[in-house]
Amino acid sequence: MIRFLVMDVDGTLTDGKIYMGQQGELFKAFDIKDGYGIRHLLPTKGIIPVVITARESRIVENRCRELDITELHQGCKNKYETLQQILYRYSVLDGCSYSLSDVAYVGDDVLDLQCMNPIKAAGGLVFCPPDAVPEVRAITDFIPSRTAGNGAVREIIDHLLLA
Repeated sequence: MIRFLVMDVDGTLTDGKIYMGQQGELFKAFDIKDGYGIRHLLPTKGIIPVVITARESRIVENRCRELDITELHQGCKNKYETLQQILYRYSVLDGCSYSLSDVAYVGDDVLDLQCMNPIKAAGGLVFCPPDAVPEVRAITDFIPSRTAGNGAVREIIDHLLLA
């Protein structure tokens, strides 16, 4: 049973564009439907939303706070190690043994494969938006019709909750 939905940010929750000004990152666009699915639909099935991203952004911090995502991990070059730490921590907290088979992962680029390949091999689920790189699209269990930052994550959540 899926207990965790792990999401990348840029190219998954956003369209992948980074809008920069002289002071740094100016803004990112998030889809309201993705947010509703994360904040209101996942909890109905006891699924914990997790964000693991290689970049660091106060914008992402603010969005996660808005969606009640407490598992935000930024600046992660080794996403797999971070995911293993999360699974271990929740296993101890809940007095059970969570594994990669309890994880659904949404990613879009080669850095996400370090988590997606072992999750898939363990029997977990892997998803990507249709505009993900070919290597990621090749291994996914479901590809939504909506693109990244335009409701792809919500479509994935709906698919996950119906399964």
